[in-house]
Amino acid sequence: MTSDVRPDEDGAVIPPAGRRPSGDRVALRGDLRAALPDATAAVVVTVLVFALLWARMESGASDTVAVMPFMDDPGTYWMYLLSQAFGWSALLWAWGTVMLGLLLSGPRPARPAVSRQVLERWHRTTSLTTTALMFAHALMFAAELVRYETKVDWAERLWVAFADTFVPGWYDSGTGQVAIPIGQGALYLAIPLGLLFYVRHRIGANTWRRLHRFVIVVYVLSVWHTLLYGTNVWYGEWPRTVLWLLQLPVAVLLLLRLLRPARRAERLGSAGGGAARPGWWLRAAGRVAAGAVVVGLVVVAVSGRDGGRDRPTHPPATAPHAQETD
Repeated sequence: MTSDVRPDEDGAVIPPAGRRPSGDRVALRGDLRAALPDATAAVVVTVLVFALLWARMESGASDTVAVMPFMDDPGTYWMYLLSQAFGWSALLWAWGTVMLGLLLSGPRPARPAVSRQVLERWHRTTSLTTTALMFAHALMFAAELVRYETKVDWAERLWVAFADTFVPGWYDSGTGQVAIPIGQGALYLAIPLGLLFYVRHRIGANTWRRLHRFVIVVYVLSVWHTLLYGTNVWYGEWPRTVLWLLQLPVAVLLLLRLLRPARRAERLGSAGGGAARPGWWLRAAGRVAAGAVVVGLVVVAVSGRDGGRDRPTHPPATAPHAQETD
């Protein structure tokens, strides 16, 4: 969803041919430096979320404790809380970078408040920060599992924690059997899709653009993972509704981006004939699907039927993941 230096025949922009390799190599280093303020802000937000989750757990108001009553000691389960905090920061930054990407690739305002180059840099740096936050979220979840698996030796504890966190299909308890592979899919797609920008001179601009469109899949998987496994939005109450509502501007911008893409080659036009017809129908179907998502999100928000569970009178008292034994 980002662009480079000079326009091509479709309205996209590419760097001068003679400067591509060195310019792209410098871009990653430069973006990593430029991402430091953004990453610092993300760490501050994570600390604030962690403090909030700690306070709620300590007071007994935590939804996590309502789901898992044994987890009522923040001093013991601080790594799990930190994993949650990184997860929420990652989702917030993912929301921001997807919004920036859709603004860049959608209809362009006549007088933008911020230059396109600045928006592109923000999009790249927030993308790098999002990937780092996602990895930190998974790493702290693994660290909590290492602490939890006390009945086996250290080597096996490390293996169990690694496999449960990073090996798809390994985690075999409760909702995590579905939710964790979805989160893993988001992480494993985010890393290559985010870094492909820096090797686009090798794979070609058109190939990079086609692959970069799948970033929206990363975001959808992240939200799905949160709705399934985020104990703070487990129940059908206002936090879950707010999470659903935050997806409405993303869906609207996606619809606008499909209806009025910045690149002329992606505009719908007429159906035409021959080989162009399948592409036309595919683009038309994408616009219909995006419109249906917008309508669906409005229906969810208005009806309150957001897939949340009813808060039980007597919540379960068992751990969601049994410890490994020799």
